[in-house]
Amino acid sequence: MPLYIVGTPLGNLGDFSPRAVEALKDSDFIAAEDTRVTRKLLSRFDIRTPLVSYREHNRMASGAELIGRLEAGQSGCLVTDAGMPVISDPGFELVAACAKRGIEVLAVPGPCAVSAAVALSGLPAGRFCFEGFLSVGGRSRREHLASLVTERRAMVFYEAPHKLVYTLRDLLAALGDRRVSVSREITKLHEQTLRGTLSEMLALFGQAPPRGEITLVVEGAPPPEVPSAEVALTDALRFLAEGATLRDAARKSAELHGVSRREVYELLLKSGHKTYDE
Repeated sequence: MPLYIVGTPLGNLGDFSPRAVEALKDSDFIAAEDTRVTRKLLSRFDIRTPLVSYREHNRMASGAELIGRLEAGQSGCLVTDAGMPVISDPGFELVAACAKRGIEVLAVPGPCAVSAAVALSGLPAGRFCFEGFLSVGGRSRREHLASLVTERRAMVFYEAPHKLVYTLRDLLAALGDRRVSVSREITKLHEQTLRGTLSEMLALFGQAPPRGEITLVVEGAPPPEVPSAEVALTDALRFLAEGATLRDAARKSAELHGVSRREVYELLLKSGHKTYDE
C-alpha cells in the first residue's frame, strides 16, 4: 500500500484541502513530526486515524517500523507540523527507503512556506533555490555563505525569530547589501512581509526582534560584467608604451581581461598603430 506525503496548513485551517482530509481519514496510520500538534489538527477535522511519531530523534527506529507496516499491506500518511513534509525535515529518508523497497509514494500537495514567501517577496521568481536553515557552527556557516556569493538565483532561508538579526548580519557581511523580503507568520493572524535591503532589515529588527517563524528571500548575485576588448585596449596601449610589440601588447592585455587577442589587436590597428615594430 502507498505512503502519502500530505501538506498541512501553515496556520489557516481553511488551507487544508478536502483531498488531504480524505487521505488522512482513509489511511491506517499517520506519521507525524509532533503528535501533539497533529492531534489538534485531526480533532478539528474529526480524523481518528492512529498517530505514530516520526521525527529527527527517532527516525531510524520509527522509519523501520513504518516500512514494515507498509510492506505488510497498510497505507500511511506522512505529515509535518506545518506545510509540506520532507522540506527541511527527515521525511526524505522515509521516502528514499520506500523508493528503495518499491513502495509507492504519492503526494497530496498543500501549503508550503517556501513558495508562498517567494511569491510574496517581490523579487524575480523565475528561478530560486532553497537553502533551509543556515548552520549555527562557525566554520560550516561561513562555508555555506561563501558558496552563495555568486549564486544568481534568489535564495530562500528558514530562520527562527531569535536568530534573525544574526542571520541578517551574516548575510550582509557575506553577500553585500542585497534586496531581501522577510515573511513571518504566513497565513496566520499576524502575517507580515517586509521588503527592503539587508541593512534596512537589520536596522529594523535590531530595534524590535520579530515573533513567529521567519522565511527570508534574498536577491541573487548580479550578472558578471562581460569583459570587452575596448576595456582591454587601455592596458594594451600601456604595454606598448613600455616597449612591448603590437602582438605582445594585444596578447598580454587579452589574457589579463579574458577577451579575444584578435579583437584587441584589431583595435590597436584602428587606433593608428602600425605593424612595422614587430
